This record gives sequence, structure tokens and C-alpha cells, in this order.
Amino acid sequence: MALDGAMLHLIKKEITEGILGAKVDKIFQPTKETLIFAMRGKNQNRKLLMSASANSARIHFTEFPVENPAQPPMLCMLLRKRLCGARLSAVEQAGLERVLLLKFDAHNELGDEIELTVAVEIMGRHSNIILIDERGLVIDAVKRIDSDLSSMRLILPGIKYELPPAQEKQNLLEHDAETMAAFVKQCKGYKLDKALMSVIQGISPIVAREIAYRTTGFTDAPVDEIVPEKWEKLTYQIHHLQKILGATGAPTMALIGDKPIDFTFIALLQYGVSAISRAYPDFSSMLDQYYVKRDLNDRMKAKSQDLLKLLANVSARIAKKLAIQQEELKQCADREQYRINGDLINANLHLLEKGDILAEVVNYFSEDCSMIKIKLDPTLSPAQNAQKYYKEYRKAQGAEQHLTELIEQGQAELTYIDSVLDALSRAETERELAEIRQELTEQGFLKSHVQKGRPGKQPPKLPPLKFISDDGFTILIGRNNQQNDKLTLRDSRNYDIWLHTLHSPGSHTVIVCEDRQPPNRTIEQAAQLAAYHSSARQSGLVPVDYTFVKYVSKPRGAKPGMVIYTHQSTLYVHPDEALVKRLAENVGK
Repeated sequence: MALDGAMLHLIKKEITEGILGAKVDKIFQPTKETLIFAMRGKNQNRKLLMSASANSARIHFTEFPVENPAQPPMLCMLLRKRLCGARLSAVEQAGLERVLLLKFDAHNELGDEIELTVAVEIMGRHSNIILIDERGLVIDAVKRIDSDLSSMRLILPGIKYELPPAQEKQNLLEHDAETMAAFVKQCKGYKLDKALMSVIQGISPIVAREIAYRTTGFTDAPVDEIVPEKWEKLTYQIHHLQKILGATGAPTMALIGDKPIDFTFIALLQYGVSAISRAYPDFSSMLDQYYVKRDLNDRMKAKSQDLLKLLANVSARIAKKLAIQQEELKQCADREQYRINGDLINANLHLLEKGDILAEVVNYFSEDCSMIKIKLDPTLSPAQNAQKYYKEYRKAQGAEQHLTELIEQGQAELTYIDSVLDALSRAETERELAEIRQELTEQGFLKSHVQKGRPGKQPPKLPPLKFISDDGFTILIGRNNQQNDKLTLRDSRNYDIWLHTLHSPGSHTVIVCEDRQPPNRTIEQAAQLAAYHSSARQSGLVPVDYTFVKYVSKPRGAKPGMVIYTHQSTLYVHPDEALVKRLAENVGK
């Protein structure tokens, strides 16, 4: 998936129509390589997102809320100082190159009006966002490029800004379709899609394949084998592409199931029935849908990496210890034989003497009273040998009881670790991560880092997730184990309905009844929410238990989030992401 120069041309139109003349109200830098400009215009306020990330470089409007660091980075502070209050006067693009120049009318420290430029370069791992002064000198950039990183093009404060080297390709906006087709025809020995990419500036592989497919019925037909009538068809397709670039485009994403595999600015036919094509009203909403969720997952994965490693190590250590304890417990299963040996020796004391190494006696405890051989210690008397076996019996009996308790504790701890991993997998903000870290610190899995001096103000605890069923009932879901405890054991009333997935780690879910009886539809929707907010999210059919809150209790000494319950019923439901989104939207209605 690539945001090519042709799509950037259409996004430029979208930005120009949306915020040209608007002022920069606020600037945020949620990650090292991402900037968000909050633009205030006469008709509406928009948030313009710019990313220089190697795998998600882009520029578009965004509607998704982002979590910003408590302390703005230095670059963010600089941009605020130079650009807040500045007015966007122009958006420029050289040909169909992957660079947008955002021109701002600003004022310097003396109050003089100047023009500042933000260059947004969408070039894979070379992507960058650069602030340029009125003289064309670099003020600063998201990525500073010195001579150690590149000998061709430096991006450092005080250096003259130069556009990236232009591609030796033809601009669709400057040549007619017949001329462009003639250029392609000269690419002997190429596949048609490769020839198109080598000739036409600003198109990505998916666009080249689409033109080739519409022309020949194949995405990789050789140029040398194209018949004359197909060249006429190619000319038409290039002309059609030019018309799209002259209009607003057709934002389209290709998906296999729910997973995006590609996006572009024209309708897609090349995938046939192997993928579905989804049209969007504009490029910003399409890019928002694809990138925001993926970026969130990547960012949270990076920030939670240490916790994931810690929990994986703890889980492996507990599992190894449990395996050893369970093997030792199996050995304790033979303890009854020690007692029998002792009893049989005592019953045959008159037949045994000190110095015997083996006692062969009748086993009165077996059904057929068969003979049994019992090993003896020749240094001990028969009575002492009997006492030795009794001692081994008591030792095994005590070990079994102790091991049983240890195994129960280990299994409970393993269940707890799985529940934390589940909460961690669904964390979407740094505050959620912070609360999970605090929980693990309180449980002794993380060291407490207490800073000297006056402690800073602690942020308020996050509230539970809130949903409204189609019947108007509030449904609350805990974000982590500590919040699960508070929601179930402190905040809920006896006749509220409590739900949890059966045999799977997940969040506590509560239907707030307020002395009403929720209909079956609400209970089923709450069960679907509980299934979605659990480790069984990707499963087909998930069992969910539900009961009144008064039947839920916490055993003494149990880990956070661990409860027992009775009087439950079970529903089998399918986790439904669309339902989750819809019931979340009901909250604001």
C-alpha cells in the first residue's frame, strides 16, 4: 500500500478545499514522527495529520482522537511558537511528486509578516516533515539528515531546502493520453504494468496493475504481445486516469475479509472475487480507517513490549514450576503402599528378624491375598522398618497436601497473568498501560520506582467503558483487573446483571438495571460485548455466563479481578465489532 504522487495530488485538492485560509489553532506531536495541526476556519475546524513514519507516511484530515505526551517534544514547541496563529495560504505540489508544500502567512518576532513553509515528503523510509523559513532555509525537521545518513541531501537547521531529485518520468497532467501511450509502447521487453510505472510519474504498482488489467484482462501482460486494438484501449484508460486526476478521484480500499490489502484513487477491478472493494466519500476517511487503528496497535505494542516480555517470562516460569510440582504429586500417589507395607511388616513381626533384606508375606489388602515382597533395611529391626514406612507415608501425605495447595496457587497466578495479558492486548491509551503497570507493581511483579521529593499529581482513574443497549440499558465494562473489582464489588448493585466469558480471560461486564428487568436482547448484546472484550474475541461462538451481582464474590487473598459466582446461566454468542461500535455510539445520543 502506497500513497503515490497521483493520490497526493487529489489529497492536495481535499486539503485546499477544506482549510485554505484557515488558521493554525493548536499543534500536537503524539509520536516522534507524527504531527497534528488543529486548523480553525470560518466554516469548520479540522485536524490535519502528517506522518513521516516509514511504513505509514501520509497527510490527511483525521477525526480520531489521539493521546498526546504530557510534555510536548521540543519540535512541537518550536512549531507552536512559529506557526500558531498562521494562516494557510497555499498548498503546492511539483508535478505529481510525493511532496506537498504547505505555505503559511505568519509573523516573526518583530511582528513582520513572513511566509513559512511546511514540506511534507511522502517517500517511504526517506519521508520527512520540514519547517522552512521565508529565505528557504530549514528551521527544523522531524528527521534531521546529516552527512552520516546521506551525502546527497542534508536536512539540518540553517541549510537551504532543496526538493528531492525529480523522477525521470512523464507527468500525466502535461501530456495527452496518445503521447503517454506512445511512451509506454517504446518499453520493449517489459510487462505492461512495469512499463507504465517506468513511464508515468506518480503512480503506484496497484494503479499500474489496474490500468494493465483494464487494458488486457491481465495485470502482467507483456508489452511486446499487445495487439493494436489493445493500444487504443490503453490510450482510453490513460485518458480516463487523467479525467480522474482532474476531478476528485474515487477513494477505494481492497479488503480480504476485514483486512485491508491495498488502497488507491480509482475503482478496483483487478482482484475479481478474491477481494472486496470498499468506496469512501473522501481520502481522509479512507486513510483514517486504515492507518489510525494500525498505528495505534503498533504504538501500543511498542510501549507495552517490556510488559509483554515480563508477563511471558513470568507465565513460562510458573508453567515450568507447575509441571515439576504436578510430577512430584504423581509420585505421592503411591503413598498408600507405604502404609500397607508398614501394616504387613507389623502383622509378620514374628516371622522377621533384624538383618533381613526382604520380607515375602501374604498381602491381606489384596483381593486374592497374593504374596508381596517388601524391601527391608538390614540395619533396622522389623518394627523399625515398619515405622520407617509409616514415616514415608506421612511424609508423602504432607507433601501431597502441600503440593496440592502450591499447584492451586500456581494455577490461580497463571490465570491472573493471562487476564493481565488480555487487558494489555486491548489497551488503547498510555493511561490504560499506566494503570496496568501500577497493578503489576502492587502485585509485586514490577519494581516500584519511587521518586524523591514531592510526588506529582496522579491522573484520575479511567472510567469503565460505557455502552447503551438498543433497549436503553447502560452496560459498563472494566478496562483492567483493578477496575473489574471496583465495578463488580463496589459500584454495582445486587440486582444488576454481571457477565463474564466462560473459561476465557476477559473483562467484567455489568448491565445497570436500576430496578428494571432488562429484556433478552439487552442481555444478549451485553454477552456479545463481554465476548468481544475477552481473549476469545476472534472465536466463532463464545460461552458467556451471567448472574446477578449479589451472587458474585471475591475469595480472601485472591488476585485483582479474580471472583467466584453462582446461580449463573450461559449464553453462546458471536463477538461482533460492528455491534460494539454501534452501542458505543449510542452513548452520545
